[in-house]
Amino acid sequence: MSARADILCIGSVLWDVIGRCDAPMRTGNDKPGMITRLPGGVALNIAMTLRRFDLTPALLTVVGDDPEGRDLLAECGRMGLLTEHVLVAADLPTDRYMAIEAAGGLIAAVADARSLERVGGRILAPLADGRLGSAQAPYPGAMAIDGNLTEELLREIAESPAFAAADLRLVPASPGKAERLRPLLGHPRATLYVNLEEAGLIAGTACATARDGALALLAAGARRAVVTDGHGEVVDATGDGLVSAMPPGIEARRITGAGDTFMAAHIAAELGGSDRAEALGFAVAAAARYVEGHDHG
Repeated sequence: MSARADILCIGSVLWDVIGRCDAPMRTGNDKPGMITRLPGGVALNIAMTLRRFDLTPALLTVVGDDPEGRDLLAECGRMGLLTEHVLVAADLPTDRYMAIEAAGGLIAAVADARSLERVGGRILAPLADGRLGSAQAPYPGAMAIDGNLTEELLREIAESPAFAAADLRLVPASPGKAERLRPLLGHPRATLYVNLEEAGLIAGTACATARDGALALLAAGARRAVVTDGHGEVVDATGDGLVSAMPPGIEARRITGAGDTFMAAHIAAELGGSDRAEALGFAVAAAARYVEGHDHG
């Protein structure tokens, strides 16, 4: 690569179309607000936040060979993200995400990641053909992988020698895709970043608190689980014990991207040498600033 990547971000890179209204809304409402189009997708949100912490992420994903895809790659380049290994598909459109937020909460969202799902393992070719690594010399660094990849591809990753040396950081992308991560539960180098609902779905049991969710994931075979619970306790659990932190009381002004910001801040802190407690506190504070609207992303 022309520049050395500090971490690979693998998964969804797309355009976020977000409608925001300051007033409360319910199904069927039509209210004034603001609509924005911003670079998004779980992998890209993580990469953008890592860049703000002075790390250099490389993207492994797909965009269409269309105006939206070209604009998106250009925007990624301007932000200092490495895109030379992004797959550009002539026969597929660039993926999109659309959400409605009101009064600081998410009303509804639709994620269209069909192109990412259709290309499957083609986006991982650089990890097998020698450009970034191979089965004989696997990539040794950190990778953030999101659950917009298909369960079949995630199962391949779990078993592939090309991922055997990596520090895998996994996030479901949404509760509806949480169970896709089950094939990676037993990976000896994987950390799961999930909310309370996702923890219960992956572990296959109801969980009342983040602590319950983290312990359930360890019992299900996870090496490490970091579980959030909205305004409640955040827990980082491994076989060596638990550490926790409490988010500050804040007024939420935006929701979309908050979990990705938390995960990226946690990864950045650990890559910078912070211990588990320091990294968790740093990530909680970064997510709070984001939700309040003080960090631009």
